[in-house]
Amino acid sequence: MVIVTSPPPFAAKVCKLLNSFQPAFVAKGDFVIGGTFPIHYNQEMPDLNNTYRPMPVKCNGFDPRAFRWAQTMRLAVEEINQSTELLPNYTLGYKIFDSCAYPLTGKRAALAVLNGLIEDDSLMCSGASPLLAVIGESGSALSIVLSRILQPFRIPMISYFSSCSCLSDRRKYPTFFRVIPNDDYQVKAIAQLLVRFNWTWVGLVRGDREYGRSAVEGLLRELQGTKVCVAYQEIIPLLYSRQKAMEIIQVMRSSLAKVVVVFSAEGEMIPFLRDYMMQNITGIQWVASEAWVTATFFTGSEYYPYMGGTIGFGIRRGHISRLSDYLQTVNPQMYPNNVLLPPCSGQESLLEQHSAYMNTSSPRAAYNVYKAVYAIAHSLHNLLLCQPGSGPFQSNSCAQSNNIEPWQLQYYLQEVTFNIAGEEVNFDLRGDSIPYYDIINWQRGTGGKTEFVIVGLFDGAKPVGDELVIQEDRIIWVPMSVCSASCLPGSRKAARRGEPVCCFDCVPCESGKISNQTNSIECTFCPEDFWSNKDRTACIPKKVEFLAYDSLGIALTVTSVVGACLTLAVFAVFFYHRSTAIVRVNNSELSFFILFALTLCFLCSLVFIGEPTFWSCMLRHTAFSITFSLCLSCILGKTLVVLAAFTATRPGDNMMKWLGPRQQRVIIFSCTLVQVVICAAWLIDAPPFPSRNTQYERSKIILECSVGSSLAFWCVLGYIGLQACLCFALAFLARKLPGNFNEAKFITFSMLIFCAVLLAFIPAYISSPGNYADAVESFAILASSFGLLFCLFAPKCYIILLKPEKNTKQHLMGKEKK
Repeated sequence: MVIVTSPPPFAAKVCKLLNSFQPAFVAKGDFVIGGTFPIHYNQEMPDLNNTYRPMPVKCNGFDPRAFRWAQTMRLAVEEINQSTELLPNYTLGYKIFDSCAYPLTGKRAALAVLNGLIEDDSLMCSGASPLLAVIGESGSALSIVLSRILQPFRIPMISYFSSCSCLSDRRKYPTFFRVIPNDDYQVKAIAQLLVRFNWTWVGLVRGDREYGRSAVEGLLRELQGTKVCVAYQEIIPLLYSRQKAMEIIQVMRSSLAKVVVVFSAEGEMIPFLRDYMMQNITGIQWVASEAWVTATFFTGSEYYPYMGGTIGFGIRRGHISRLSDYLQTVNPQMYPNNVLLPPCSGQESLLEQHSAYMNTSSPRAAYNVYKAVYAIAHSLHNLLLCQPGSGPFQSNSCAQSNNIEPWQLQYYLQEVTFNIAGEEVNFDLRGDSIPYYDIINWQRGTGGKTEFVIVGLFDGAKPVGDELVIQEDRIIWVPMSVCSASCLPGSRKAARRGEPVCCFDCVPCESGKISNQTNSIECTFCPEDFWSNKDRTACIPKKVEFLAYDSLGIALTVTSVVGACLTLAVFAVFFYHRSTAIVRVNNSELSFFILFALTLCFLCSLVFIGEPTFWSCMLRHTAFSITFSLCLSCILGKTLVVLAAFTATRPGDNMMKWLGPRQQRVIIFSCTLVQVVICAAWLIDAPPFPSRNTQYERSKIILECSVGSSLAFWCVLGYIGLQACLCFALAFLARKLPGNFNEAKFITFSMLIFCAVLLAFIPAYISSPGNYADAVESFAILASSFGLLFCLFAPKCYIILLKPEKNTKQHLMGKEKK
């Protein structure tokens, strides 16, 4: 550590070393680079009572993987020094420190790096910087500390494992570079993964460092506008606390979220996962960040039952041909004073004792260290090739090979481009490298150990939406993590008040609406001529209804035909017995007219059966109104004749001369003509027409005849009612006239029935839609027709056929001898 004291006036300036921090590995060279690695992952704070100088922070927990990274840096430097093409006639030196995965220790390492190769002999207060660049650090928080310390000296640093997006801010970290992708790409990849597999209810756990904070903030931004919700956010404390860890584990145990995304360093995860496994919790799908997804520490068989199926994004792996052999050359006898090496006799097999250290099958972070060293070497090589007068600095000058400033190297580092093992390495304007991740899945290997299986990739250089490529059939995981189960087609999502949007209820679609997708936000209306099926998943054509030839239609048809046949039968009886008294006395001509009209009335009901057409709609109401008007006109004429015949008592006062056959025909014609005129006006002005009724019952289309003009329709019914009332009044007056067969009584009964049917028909017709209205109208026609037929002609047929002895004029006039 460098402490500059202010000497008294006129005294010589003296730099005094008050404390030191010894490096792990040192090598001399023409150009020196530094390196910091978390060779230990845990810390033990000293007693701070302010009464004496505290002891340094004690580092615990040897990390063989980080130790392998440090050895990779040494290997890369040795390869470069042996190369005849890269930096010929020059050598690289290094100074490697243990940061202990802790910012305070990392700060000590950074200051020690600045003190030069050998602190006792370094020119600490004069000359150029004792080193040109630094390789480090693994954690983003440590890289922030190192970058801020190195920034005043304009010393560039290249991180091999710090992915925090915050480090891309060139205003805050102008000398920072990295060979690992920016976390902006990782959080984008994780967000796409969560959406891809419909993990809509997830938990977030992070370390209490800038890496975790920045990554979680970035992920939350990426998840905005998606269907993914965060159930909880928990923080693993910087200084590990088992009590806090148990609180986090309890939250994980009780939550419905079965997917947990973790942004944490390996050192933070190791004690946390140990406590987690002690609680015997299974069924959690872990989504790991690149900081620990390929940590060989977790390959032990004890982790798989609890962590099997973990998926995450690992940094790009590479191949370092000499790494395995080089790692096996490490021996405590070579470094007798190095406290970093684990105590051993030197005879053990490294492959058996430290498999994590010897795992070189797919180096990732180690490969990044390797690329970082070569990036510095290529940049320095390009700097030394500079020709005077064509350099990039002031007045086209070049750097002095015997006094290179770090900022001059940074210029070349920013512009460097080279290939290593077929991969192109360069840096963008923010110091970031090309974003590329392998998708790693933890699967059971031989002996129950965990294997890191590549199941896909994320290539940030591809167009948006095409970055993620996954082989789903190769993945092992827990499949579901939702707050609410997906709403199946036929239902919609209804948000729960006060809860995240991922927590919802599934509400079946209403009639007439459908949803044909899973998790529909709303149900959509079917088109006008369609209706929802039973499951509310598709629109089907509405059922079309009209008074068809089904059971009801056939019954009405049979009744109509039977009624017409009975009427014709009566007509035949009357015609055959036309010379008998009962036929002649009751005005046979009018009787035949009535029977003809009744036959038409019965047949009118047939027009109401079948699909409505333009012509059938016009014929329906006009035909039955005119035929009933004709029938009632005939009955009116007959009633007037009966009344006139029995009331003409004074001699010479014969009213029958005014009601002769011609006059009767005129009455019938005139009364019927009024109805004909009304119907003609109706058809000309606003005729009935076929219509599709979708309002009464929305699930059906009822084909019916619209009356066109309601006024005309009620005028037609009103005129028929007026005729019926007039007939009833006149027949009622003549009901007690003498005679054994007073037809006025039967006319009175027939009109009572007719009026009753008419009064019952009106409300029933108004309240019935479509085919039911047609059935009501048809039934009313038949009922009225049968009422008139039986009341007027049944008694006469009874006498004609069964009591012929009473079919005499004397009997009918009540004058036969007793």
